[in-house]
Amino acid sequence: MNPLMLSAVALAAATLASNAVAQPATPDPNAFLDQFELTFGKFDGFRRSGAKGICATGEFVGTAEARALSTASAFSGKPVPVIVRFSVGGANPKAPDNAKSQRNLALQFNLPDGEQWQMGNISAPVFGAASPQVFFGRLASLQPDPATKMPDPAKVKAFADAHPEVLLQGKYFASQPVPASFGSVNYWGVHAFAFVNASGARQFGKWIFEPVGGVQGLSDDEAKARGPSFLFDDLRQRVKDGKVAFDFNLELAQAGDRIDSATVPLPEGRKKVKLGLLKVTSVAEDGGGPCLTITYNPMVLPKGVEPSADPMLAARAAPYAVGLGRRLTEGAKQQ
Repeated sequence: MNPLMLSAVALAAATLASNAVAQPATPDPNAFLDQFELTFGKFDGFRRSGAKGICATGEFVGTAEARALSTASAFSGKPVPVIVRFSVGGANPKAPDNAKSQRNLALQFNLPDGEQWQMGNISAPVFGAASPQVFFGRLASLQPDPATKMPDPAKVKAFADAHPEVLLQGKYFASQPVPASFGSVNYWGVHAFAFVNASGARQFGKWIFEPVGGVQGLSDDEAKARGPSFLFDDLRQRVKDGKVAFDFNLELAQAGDRIDSATVPLPEGRKKVKLGLLKVTSVAEDGGGPCLTITYNPMVLPKGVEPSADPMLAARAAPYAVGLGRRLTEGAKQQ
């Protein structure tokens, strides 16, 4: 392993040590990654989730409203450089762009004095499970049978009947059109975080990145005509035209709201505060770019933003670090 790879693995390990919250009952991170590979296939060098992706860069400028909520340096009002990764959900690096499936917006804010803020946002208001144990069980229930090469319908149904929340995300995607672009769909953080201001007051909320140009979807016929690989070129053109920007908005939780589950959105009508504007300014011309060794671990947070007690949030750090180690050993690829 070359020095760059070694330093990246060391950084991931350090991140784990400083940010991960102990979850004794959580499945072993290696077991998580093994199950991902058994269920979705193994594609050497690629991320185990969001394998088909592209790297971009941009800048973020925070608002006065954000500064009132949090002391985080991201909200200073000065431009902050951001490393962006857009991707299609799933482990397959050849996943079709014209399917009703997940899109991802992963971000790393490079803040003053070496501080970072990482996050992974998805094109659904809910995650696929409320706990790592249920998520692991869902993955196992979807594992293809060696004989049929397909999941056992009885196992899939039995697990979903016992844990109906695992169907919420799929139902959401089925109800939505195929996104016309990476730059024209909403991206939710799904987890709650606390925003801490200068007086120490904490305001919990869940955030959403909303495209400035509005949400745009494709009809079934339009999606078919676009084909399975249109998102990367579309993104490059839109960024070239200066048309990829997102409002970073925070939905404010109220007393009694559920803030410890990624499968339960905040109630409709909660007050929304604009934290700032994210502009994507350039896109990698190929599979390169600075995203390669970034895990986009949502537990990497700036001072002024704190995690909630959501068990899925804390459980992400370890598998992300293990996944990075596997990718680098195999020869990491962007897309």
